[in-house]
Amino acid sequence: MSDGAAAAATPVVANRGAITACVILAVIMQALDTTIANVALPYIQGSVAASADQINWVLTSYIVAAAIMTPPSGFLAARFGRKRVLSVAIIGFVVASMLCGAAQSLNQIVAFRLLQGFFGAALVPLSQSILLDIYTPEERGSAMALFGVSVMVGPVLGPVIGGWLTDNISWRWVFYINLPLGAIALAGVTIFVTETKASALAKLDWIGFGALSLAIASLQLFLDRGAQLDWFSSLEIIIEATVCAAALYILVVHTFTAQNSFIKPRLFLDRNFSVGMIFIFIVGITYLASMALMTPYLQTLMGYPVVTAGIVMGPRGMGTMACMFLVGRLIGKVDIRILLGAGLAVSAWAMYDMAGWTPDVSENTIMLTGFIQGAGLGLLFVPLTTVTFATLSPQDRGDGTGLYNLSRNIGSSVGISIVAYLLTRNTQVNHAEIANYVTPFNRMFEMPAIKNAWDPLTLAGRAALDDVVTRQATIIAYIDDFKLLMILCLAAMPFLALLVTPKQEKAPADDHAMVME
Repeated sequence: MSDGAAAAATPVVANRGAITACVILAVIMQALDTTIANVALPYIQGSVAASADQINWVLTSYIVAAAIMTPPSGFLAARFGRKRVLSVAIIGFVVASMLCGAAQSLNQIVAFRLLQGFFGAALVPLSQSILLDIYTPEERGSAMALFGVSVMVGPVLGPVIGGWLTDNISWRWVFYINLPLGAIALAGVTIFVTETKASALAKLDWIGFGALSLAIASLQLFLDRGAQLDWFSSLEIIIEATVCAAALYILVVHTFTAQNSFIKPRLFLDRNFSVGMIFIFIVGITYLASMALMTPYLQTLMGYPVVTAGIVMGPRGMGTMACMFLVGRLIGKVDIRILLGAGLAVSAWAMYDMAGWTPDVSENTIMLTGFIQGAGLGLLFVPLTTVTFATLSPQDRGDGTGLYNLSRNIGSSVGISIVAYLLTRNTQVNHAEIANYVTPFNRMFEMPAIKNAWDPLTLAGRAALDDVVTRQATIIAYIDDFKLLMILCLAAMPFLALLVTPKQEKAPADDHAMVME
């Protein structure tokens, strides 16, 4: 297609810079809340008198609600208009944030976090859809770079901002901070964004939506509660697993038999979209799961204060931003598969390096490895988003962005649950194995220095010895988790061969032809 035709396919939009700024701010606000509450959990736990198991619902309730409500965002935009839905989502998210900050009990804060995730789910896919529409095909690489920074750097800044607010003001301000951000974003959307045409004919497939929601909710319950209830020895876990399997079966059968199913099967006929869904799932696992591991590693094993831990993790975000803007300029000049392969390789190396850490690792090493890991993410996110939607028709973008972000959310929640379970399980296994060497016949305990500190025949000595064994077992468990994340990055590489990379970017009108290449 000629340059003139491409330009005509994406008309010049007035106030494009202002539109970009306000929708990016809305995305940053939502992305911050995926991690900003993490560092405040001990303070929230004490304030609402919750146990360690119960307080995790503050995190999982938000993720589950966001995952469930992400796919219908395309339907809501088509039925009521994209600007109207985005405005309601911002208002609802801010109100829910205020309610979270004012919560006086565990039940209240979990309910309000569910509400927050419910409204916040539409912010990312609708903002992404707006950016895809207001930029030409040649400019979308740079636009997706900016979008990627807002999505992926938010979770990095969350612990830093949350730690500072918690230490200097109150944990409630990790939620109140959304008020000024939301007010600015809402004003920008109201003034600059143009409303899309609403269609009264748009309908929601309630069977498909209900089956998907039930499958996600039961899966998250299964993963979060499984370790606590000893998995299938618990009736609750058996019920949750059965419900999840049944809901998935209903969803799959309904998707391929209904006329207007909730999930459009034709989306997965696009090879790039299908492979992109797998890739973003893996990115969700490796990125947020490693973040979930790093925070307790720095605070518990290394004894870093909350704010210091957040600052040490800061270079990760700088690496992501630097590479995202660089890659935005390389798209169209370098084969996207090469960029994705480089991103996976860099991410795998960072996990390999982290697998060799001990609590004696220097701050410089942590920051350098974090920067490299962030750079790997920057190499991944922009090309992946670009190639995933490169061959998808414009009318399918709304549903496509919803499913794409759903896959990332599910990957994040599943990844966090799995690494947390493996960390606990492997710590127990390693503790038992190391404890086998603690016997009265071990001559090492006859050495004066060791006997004075870790005498197994005294109560104080046994307590000190148990602390050392637990610490060593935990270090090994972290190493195992980092190795698993490294293997996941390497295992994704063969999927690169399935991607179709057009020789040149084409206008949306030619997208159907590109599917056939």
